[in-house]
Amino acid sequence: MRLAAVNRAALALGMVPGLSLADARARLPDLGIADHDPRADARFLERIADGCDRYTPMVALDPPDGLLLDISGCAHLFGGEAGLHDDLAGRLERLGLELRSALADTPDAAHALARHGGDRPIEALPVEALGLDGEESTALRRAGLKRLGDLEARPSRLLAARFGEEASDRLERIAGRRDIRITARRPEPALMLERRFAEPIGRTEAALAAIGDLVGQAARRMEEAHRGGRRFEAQLFRTDGMVRALRIETGLPVRDVKLVMRLFDERLEALADPVDPGFGFDLVRLSVPLFEPLAPLQLSLEGGAIAEGELAQLLDRLSTRLGRNRVRRLAPRDSHVPEQATFLFPAIEGGPAEDWPEPEPDEPPLRPTHLFDPPQPIEVVAGVPDGPPQRFRWRRELHEVTLAEGPERIGALWWRRTDNAGLSRDYYRVEDGKGRRFWLFRLGLYGREAKSPAWYIHGMFA
Repeated sequence: MRLAAVNRAALALGMVPGLSLADARARLPDLGIADHDPRADARFLERIADGCDRYTPMVALDPPDGLLLDISGCAHLFGGEAGLHDDLAGRLERLGLELRSALADTPDAAHALARHGGDRPIEALPVEALGLDGEESTALRRAGLKRLGDLEARPSRLLAARFGEEASDRLERIAGRRDIRITARRPEPALMLERRFAEPIGRTEAALAAIGDLVGQAARRMEEAHRGGRRFEAQLFRTDGMVRALRIETGLPVRDVKLVMRLFDERLEALADPVDPGFGFDLVRLSVPLFEPLAPLQLSLEGGAIAEGELAQLLDRLSTRLGRNRVRRLAPRDSHVPEQATFLFPAIEGGPAEDWPEPEPDEPPLRPTHLFDPPQPIEVVAGVPDGPPQRFRWRRELHEVTLAEGPERIGALWWRRTDNAGLSRDYYRVEDGKGRRFWLFRLGLYGREAKSPAWYIHGMFA
């Protein structure tokens, strides 16, 4: 057991990350400890990043305890870079967090200054600011290169030849001679609108009204572009730095304000934790990350288009209230294995282009509509080991077979020979004395794949 992180008071008393717990307790018997929870730390870092979305949409994570913000073109909204920094620092301090920050022209320079700089210039930073592993940093120090200024005085070709291209590349980026933009944790949405309030609003209804106004503005822009939104996200920024996000999806592209707001109402009602305005919201943001073409809809005289739209709206409401993975639909898949010939996916997602195969006219179905998952074992009596079944017992009931058709042989999956999926199947369509029709199969070819093949019932015909 070792210390993963220490606070400022423990650091002043000689506690450092990596120190064994036994040594730490020997020095400080009353040391307070808590179990390290990396997942909780990651979730908390994500929540802080959500709060930083108020300053810029370009926020990147620097785990386990850092963030990178690209504030290009955003600082003027807060009275300049200093004003933005002071506002951010004040919010984090009110949350009980300590902040080390730096402003620079490139992300790598800001990262190095925040982690190792303090008030020092870049030339005075230690070589550890390059972010190399411990052995490379030790090799640099043994060579007498302890600061970035020492590396700057050497030709870059010699540095790359002695310590590798990575050291030279990172020095170039920290010095500002190369600028590699950060990769935001969320892709920039196709459309983003926001409304700031001079005084925080303390009622959720007022925040919803602001969302409605933003949806109206987004709808007008989408109409000009002949497009509609498939995904909408509203973020409510509280004055204490906390953020509540409301996300909805639609099966078809839409720009109907009433429809979108109805889905937001459904989402609010489905929340287990109601939206708490706290001391009020000072910013409401609406993002439309997914755009699709939306042409004018031609209604048929029979009302087919209306029916399709009503079905899509019903699926949107159910998926919003119950969850996107709770309402699903089937689509065909190109597979000869019966249980793999279809797959389930969220109904709110766009369906695949494949169409269902058309049944033969005036012919009975070759396969049942409903399959048992998994197939259920049965006891079968057959005239010959590889012949059709004559009777079978299923769920303690004996069925006498009066008609049998088959076999329909489905070959084995050659890449899965190690389990039952690597055995061939012989399917039979059978009918018992009461007119009930079943779909049975024998697993494994008699004498070649199995000594005594097992039988299963895979479905029933309606």
